[in-house]
Amino acid sequence: MSPTSTEQHETKPVAGHSDDRDEVRDNNGAEESSRRGLFQRSPRTKFLVFGAALLVLIGVVWYWLDSRRWESTDDAQIDGHIYPISARINGQVIKVNFDDGEFVHKGDVLVQIDPRDYEVAVARAQADLQDATANTHAADANVPIASVGSSSQINSTSADVAGAQAGVFAAQKQMDAAQAQIVEAEANAKKLNDDVERYRLLLGKKEIAQQQFDQAVAAATAANATVAARQAALLAAQQQVRIEESRVLQAKANWHNAQITPKQVEAIRARAVSALAQQQRSKAALDQAQLNLSYTTIVAPVDGIVGKRSVQVGQNVAPGQDMMAVVPLREIWVTANFKETQLAKMQPGQPATVEVDTYGGRKWHGYVTSIGGATGAKYSLLPPENATGNYVKVVQRIPVRIDFDNADKPEFNKDGLLRPGMSVVPDVKVSVQPEGQAKKLRPGQGLFNTRDWASGRSASP
Repeated sequence: MSPTSTEQHETKPVAGHSDDRDEVRDNNGAEESSRRGLFQRSPRTKFLVFGAALLVLIGVVWYWLDSRRWESTDDAQIDGHIYPISARINGQVIKVNFDDGEFVHKGDVLVQIDPRDYEVAVARAQADLQDATANTHAADANVPIASVGSSSQINSTSADVAGAQAGVFAAQKQMDAAQAQIVEAEANAKKLNDDVERYRLLLGKKEIAQQQFDQAVAAATAANATVAARQAALLAAQQQVRIEESRVLQAKANWHNAQITPKQVEAIRARAVSALAQQQRSKAALDQAQLNLSYTTIVAPVDGIVGKRSVQVGQNVAPGQDMMAVVPLREIWVTANFKETQLAKMQPGQPATVEVDTYGGRKWHGYVTSIGGATGAKYSLLPPENATGNYVKVVQRIPVRIDFDNADKPEFNKDGLLRPGMSVVPDVKVSVQPEGQAKKLRPGQGLFNTRDWASGRSASP
């Protein structure tokens, strides 16, 4: 092949490319002319295109601005109280009236335990109480009797002591009188005896008559006898004094014994108090027996649905053993675990909407009630220890409680659509300032300030 033919062959593709470029230019020009022709043929189309683009832009801006006013999370569920039903006594179950899933009203009998043993215990406690009551009445009656007897005995012994002392005094006076009479009788006897001796000398001289001497002797003998009588009377008076003194000692002993009777009265009164205490113990035992008897009938504490039934007829139960649970459908709320970065403007009282997954987007209205005091990790069984090992920063979540509107009304959740454990998606309108919080927080300041947390400073009031 000659060089000339080669050059001719190489120049052919160049010519082909120029034709293609011309063809592209012609196509582009045709499209541009067609577009210009479209806008020129229909000027309204141009405004519609620009209007649609403007609406889309406005919608995007509005969605972005509105999303800043709400905080949402899918880490949320419905919570509620679950009342465990357990036995408080030992016994055998003789009847179970409800099964899982059945609705019960407050006061309905759920489980019946055999009451016969506890009925016997009640009868025995009643008999013990009657016995203790009788003993109390008897002890109470003894107290005034013993008190009156003690007072009477003290007064009587006091009078006996006084009478005995008066007897001693009288006996001493009689003894003194007897001593004086002895002195008088001895003086008379001495005079008469002396007269007898003088009369004896005169009789020997025949100066007096025998009769006169005999009279003197008789008078002296009588005087001597009087002295002996007076001495005997003195001995008797002395003996009477000793007798009266012994009576005084006996009266004083009785008086001392009577002084002990108040202590005896106190002892009787103490026995009465003890009897009263025994009566009270018997009354408490009866009350306990009656309580145990009442525990044989287990009733529903609230309206709700039975669940987790584990008790069967014929089963022997023990105190504290779980038998079933009752879930009230009106005592429910939402626990939403928001990220800590979402709580900067969240406050109690802000409105919220709750979308329940079960019902395909159906929404309920509520409000923020409280914000948890710590993150969920801090409440776990093994809380994190960031000071040990390698630290990896993770955004924490804090539980927020959301209560439903009209939850205190009887018709709330009457249809039972909401159940504890259901997954929900709450949306909290954080742009709303709740009433009562305006004076406590400055505009734009929430209960949680993440910037303050990051810098280690607490939020200023």
